[in-house]
Amino acid sequence: MKLHHIRAEYAQSSLNIGDVERNPIDQFRKWYTQAEEAQLDETNAFTLSTVSQTGLPSSRIVLLKEVSDEGFVFFTNYNSQKSKEIESNPQVSMNFFWMGLQRQVRIQGHAEKISREASVFYFDSRPLESRAGSAASPQSEEIESREVLDTRYNQLLSHPETIKCPEHWGGYLIRPIHVEFWQGRLGRLHDRIAFEKIDLSWRIFRKAP
Repeated sequence: MKLHHIRAEYAQSSLNIGDVERNPIDQFRKWYTQAEEAQLDETNAFTLSTVSQTGLPSSRIVLLKEVSDEGFVFFTNYNSQKSKEIESNPQVSMNFFWMGLQRQVRIQGHAEKISREASVFYFDSRPLESRAGSAASPQSEEIESREVLDTRYNQLLSHPETIKCPEHWGGYLIRPIHVEFWQGRLGRLHDRIAFEKIDLSWRIFRKAP
């Protein structure tokens, strides 16, 4: 299968150092708001990459659920593959791709568990079906069949009062140390403005495309 013929030109916008906020989280909020206003699908979806103890990288799409001055929060099963890899190596990367705006945001940082109270609060705010799904699934484990999963799920739905936030489920906060904002440009001469954490401040610089 040859894909040489596939081409897309990027000419919607540009990005200069003078255009960005002085803090990458503020700049992320700015771009995220613009992505929402553009009504892009799954604006909060990002690729999360982790690394195993043997150095094998793994990526998957997860959903951003909170942005604070400290960083970025998502939720998952603490027994999942991603969580086990985070426990052995908390250095992770995030990548948002908003094709409708011809933009990417790449984030490298350290992941840490949020408080149990914050995890329970978010879990209890979710729709019943989502809570049942999280409680029913032994994420990343081998299962005998789909029917086993469906049976457990339906049992929980029939007794919603029993659905509590599992001890092995909760959130991670990713504290950024390097953030790059990528804006597509003509001729593949894309704009890349990066933020690098140095002590308590951020160094802002341009990268070649």
